[in-house]
Amino acid sequence: MKKTSPWSRRQTLAAAAALAACALTGAHAQGPWPGTQPIKLVVPFTAGSGTDIVARLVAEKLGPALGTSVIVDNKPGAGGTLGAAIAAKSPADGYTLLVHSAGHLVNPWIYKGLSYDTIKDFTGITPMASLPNVLVTAPSHFANVQDLVAKAKAKPGGFNYGSAGNGSATHMNAEVFRLAAGIDAQHVPFRGTPEAMTEVMAGRVDWFFAPMVSALPLIKTGRLQALAVGTGKRSSALPDAPTTSEAGVPGSEYLFWVGLFAPAKTPQPVVDRLQAEVAKIMVSPELKERLEKLGAEPFTMPSAQFNKFLVDETGKAQQVVKAASIKVD
Repeated sequence: MKKTSPWSRRQTLAAAAALAACALTGAHAQGPWPGTQPIKLVVPFTAGSGTDIVARLVAEKLGPALGTSVIVDNKPGAGGTLGAAIAAKSPADGYTLLVHSAGHLVNPWIYKGLSYDTIKDFTGITPMASLPNVLVTAPSHFANVQDLVAKAKAKPGGFNYGSAGNGSATHMNAEVFRLAAGIDAQHVPFRGTPEAMTEVMAGRVDWFFAPMVSALPLIKTGRLQALAVGTGKRSSALPDAPTTSEAGVPGSEYLFWVGLFAPAKTPQPVVDRLQAEVAKIMVSPELKERLEKLGAEPFTMPSAQFNKFLVDETGKAQQVVKAASIKVD
């Protein structure tokens, strides 16, 4: 029997090129990705939250860069798990993406029976920005961080603190602070950041680690009082506000970031294109200036590095959840 001859090098290269072209072609049979098909960014928090604000800033620039429209779709609820589940179950074709925060890595440890796997069902494209959380209270509610800690220690369980949901980045920052300060207080979760800030302004919630991008306008108008920032360094947007460590609570730093994800098995060329475009957007002078005014900073990395970062940060999140006994009621 005559043996079939192996492919020539030219045939092999042609086949590889064809496969690459197929990878960049969406399921909509409209030509190379993205064509004119709109891209949807699922944001699992309410409009006005820190994650939402970053998503909208990026969407505004990403659409023109890709030659199509990019739409933000808010799907809040259950600490960001509802929106994440929608994104995880979407076709891996580059047309439905997820914008989530550091809280995404907390959810597997507090929500039992999730319909998705935080690591396995998503491909990390890139982080986009780091956002300092700012410890806010109603005006004159506390004199400073030391006053808050002293009063909380004098009345264990007598004060409360808000969050944008169980396991959210705002909740994690509060727990890291609470553990480092050695205080006992009651956690009050809300559907999102705007709701929590409203209750703080009304004096019904004693404090809240709000994303700087959301809280800054209210701080500047005097409706909220900023006691400190939760990051390891001061924010240029509030240079007079100390870090919580500087204010007398060492070990209370927390990194709050917002990142872009795609459903697992999204073609690598699509992931690479998105990463490249977002990286350019985040360091553009215009966006850097807009982020700086909001107290945020560009924070990007290659997809492979981001995915390793996600695995490492998931382990750290588990440690905080265990130490703080964070549970979903």
